[in-house]
Amino acid sequence: MPAKIDLHTHTNLSDGALSPIELIQKAYERGLDIISITDHDSVNGIKEATAYARELGIDVVTGLEISTDLDDKEIHLLAYFIDIDHEELQKYLSFFRDERIHRAKRIIQKLRNLGLSIKLDDVLDRSKNSAVGRPHIAYTMVDLGIIQNYQQAFEKYIGDYGPAYERKIHVSPQSALKLISDAGGLSFIAHPGYMKENLLLSLIKAGVDGIECIHPSHSENQVQFYRGIVNQYCLLESGGSDFHGGKKADDENLGKFFIGYNQLEAMRKMLRKNSA
Repeated sequence: MPAKIDLHTHTNLSDGALSPIELIQKAYERGLDIISITDHDSVNGIKEATAYARELGIDVVTGLEISTDLDDKEIHLLAYFIDIDHEELQKYLSFFRDERIHRAKRIIQKLRNLGLSIKLDDVLDRSKNSAVGRPHIAYTMVDLGIIQNYQQAFEKYIGDYGPAYERKIHVSPQSALKLISDAGGLSFIAHPGYMKENLLLSLIKAGVDGIECIHPSHSENQVQFYRGIVNQYCLLESGGSDFHGGKKADDENLGKFFIGYNQLEAMRKMLRKNSA
């Protein structure tokens, strides 16, 4: 039976709905062999998840998702096999943790200007020790009875074109790639189906290690197209469900979108080459 390896998932320490333990339990139920938790600007759940996953016979690849900005477009990069205790990486995470709180304050002020009664303390109570993001604000709005469901928060208020939207502060792709490399990891372009081809080529020229070919948003033609790009530029291939737990079709995607051992071994081979 072929291996099922999902290298793109999120917990409630980022913008997901499940705790690291709950995510690993669900991964086990879906028959996954290896998983990577790629929370946005947070690695706090990885050690806890790894310890529990070991008991269930699941391996955990250290991961992270970083937001960058290219030609005024938000681009996400996935990092794998990083040293989560790396000093510069921890400085980055600390800085962006603070920036996320500042952004949340600005979003909340816009919501209050719209007549919605919500406070930062409400959101911080919901997010606890995780990196504060829009999902925490959305769930808080549901908790307070301001809206009926999670999706409505984005559709009416805090989505990319909503009246309470606030852009995130990003690092440049070059800075993100250097950070990932310095922390001993490999960098991948996340869900490239959302970006134009010229941006994809710019990231390849900047030195990205691979492309996420398998993603729920990609058609079969797109999967083959990105695999062609991977082969053309001698890059690595990754993939996963981009599971959050609160989005439409999320639950059915976990265990459905994955890569195999060949792709993972190619990554490990590259890591050995880099460290030689």
